[in-house]
Amino acid sequence: MIGWVDASSGASGDMLLGALLGADVPLEVIAEAVHAVAPEHVALKAEPVVRNGFAAVRCHVEVADSRTQRTWKDIAGLLADAHLSDGVRRRAHTTFERLATAEAKVHGTPIDDVHFHEVGALDAIADVVGVCAGLEHLHLDVLVVSPVAVGSGTTKSAHGAMPVPPPAVAELLRGSPSYAGDVAMEMCTPTGAALLTSNATSFGPQPAMSVLEIGVGAGGRDPEGHANVLRLFVGESSTQHGGEHGSEHGTHQPLLVEANIDDLDPRLWPNVIAALLKAGASDAWLTPILMKKGRPAHTLHVLVAGDKAEQVRFEVFRQTSTIGVREIAIGKHALDREMHTVLIDGHVVHVKLALHEGSVVNAQPEYDDVARVADATNRPIKDVLAEAIAASRGIGRGIDQA
Repeated sequence: MIGWVDASSGASGDMLLGALLGADVPLEVIAEAVHAVAPEHVALKAEPVVRNGFAAVRCHVEVADSRTQRTWKDIAGLLADAHLSDGVRRRAHTTFERLATAEAKVHGTPIDDVHFHEVGALDAIADVVGVCAGLEHLHLDVLVVSPVAVGSGTTKSAHGAMPVPPPAVAELLRGSPSYAGDVAMEMCTPTGAALLTSNATSFGPQPAMSVLEIGVGAGGRDPEGHANVLRLFVGESSTQHGGEHGSEHGTHQPLLVEANIDDLDPRLWPNVIAALLKAGASDAWLTPILMKKGRPAHTLHVLVAGDKAEQVRFEVFRQTSTIGVREIAIGKHALDREMHTVLIDGHVVHVKLALHEGSVVNAQPEYDDVARVADATNRPIKDVLAEAIAASRGIGRGIDQA
């Protein structure tokens, strides 16, 4: 399944909850996950509303009268102890960690000292956990998010008057497309920004898809002349039905996931790349770069199919020190491939053939097999490799003639 979020009117936790409910996610699915985490009373209620001509769903979150301020450590403990599926727990953990990291950075405090204020309140726990449960229920392989409208002007917060977008929102959307929009108010909350950036596989216009469900989630405000709603389109990728961009090698649009990293021990990079490949990346590599103030760094590049992006993104955050990634949807053309074998001094060497319309255009022996044969026969690797390549050409000619 594939999803697209229209955030042209901003985003918040309750807008995302309403959109998920409108896209046919059962209220019980969301409520069960929220109740598993919330330490005090929380109730959810769906209400049909109209916002500037849009029929939408408003999700009300009713919470206990609690003044408890929770730190990132407190919330991480609640998530760890809750009876949740691994997918919901991982999504919620990543979202709250991003919130904590952004708050710590913009306020100049250690992450363990961050008190979330309204972000750590029960309603925000309900927003984050509820949205993560809804997304997991939809089994989305790809979630594309439009450029996010953030608004303009000023807004009030626990720290006093803040410019729009507030510092935490600006930090959370760093590296993601955003713009002011045409309404002078706060259109994107920190919770909304964290949920979008933690769960999006890429950003951009609506992808090619057959839409099956459309959920419209309403915000709490109803300004005149502006539809304060967020839309969620859910359906199937057009390529799954043999569209013009379809391929038998995969039905999900590949993504290029990247991050600039300047503070990771270089001895860790081989293990990082191995972990990403194990998580489902089709390729991963590094490019040396020079960052501001002359700091040496690396750009981590990861190529991954859309249906495996979530696992790979999680491994990037888990294995490295980055707090954000950028993602680009890309086109990819892959040749048909076949595996064959040749015998070199009585030892098997696997050969990968690449074919275009049935004709072999490339034949490459597996290097590990070549090295094993060279060791077993006490021959130079270059000689064994040359013999394997020559034998591979014979396979190619046989297929072409067939």
